[in-house]
Amino acid sequence: MPKKRGSGGPQWPSFTGQASLVGISPSGRVTVYVDPTLGAPGSKNARDLLADADRIVQANDHFFATTGGSVNVIVFALGGQTDGTGGADHMGCDYVTGNNIEVCAAFGAPARVSALFEAELSECNMGGTLCGVSTGEALSRWCAASVSNDALADFATAPYWFKHGARDWVSKTDPTDRKPASTGCGMAFISWLLSQNIALPAIAQGLVALGAGGTFAQLYAKLTHKTAKTAWPTFIAAVRALSGGVTSDDPFAARAAAHAALAALAPHSHRLLPTKGAS
Repeated sequence: MPKKRGSGGPQWPSFTGQASLVGISPSGRVTVYVDPTLGAPGSKNARDLLADADRIVQANDHFFATTGGSVNVIVFALGGQTDGTGGADHMGCDYVTGNNIEVCAAFGAPARVSALFEAELSECNMGGTLCGVSTGEALSRWCAASVSNDALADFATAPYWFKHGARDWVSKTDPTDRKPASTGCGMAFISWLLSQNIALPAIAQGLVALGAGGTFAQLYAKLTHKTAKTAWPTFIAAVRALSGGVTSDDPFAARAAAHAALAALAPHSHRLLPTKGAS
């Protein structure tokens, strides 16, 4: 049984109940808690996350070419939901102010919990700025999808972007992580970059280097050695050439290769993610 944690435990962004300590991952980098009022299904979610935590940490280190810090994570009914749709959150985009992570329970669907965890963990590696803008939001969602084989497919935003005018968020960056159109454009653009044999770690590290003021067009120029002004026209031409349009966050079917690369890196159990509730 999990041990109860009193008021001396982590200060969570929104959870105000009494958390129960589930355990610490073998690496010592992830400490998992649960809201005990969720009963057996919630406890199972938390134990599964604890078992998967170091795989996620290893993948996240791979994406950003760094060794991240230690974090605490609590599984509870975020937003009152127990199917993962409450998303995930933390206070800041680093391992100092953002190391206490909240993830929504997803009864019977542990991959969703793992994906939500990676969505926030990835943001801790974004230098404190990138995760508040559309480029960082798209990156965090792609990291989550990659570690979970797209367990949060219901959080997709690229179809929304496509159906609502397919506006150019490649040449400019939206200064928010809350708009599905700009996030969706980023999701489709990363899918396209991956389909051009550009690996997710290169994308992640390139975006972090550019910071919040950087654009996907600048990233394209950096990774391909072509001019930034050709990024949007080349990308949108590829989108318009898709026979079925954009119906998912991976319209260029690039995720399988990215997932396979991670499986080779850390061939452990797999988990999943949807659209996050907060950064």
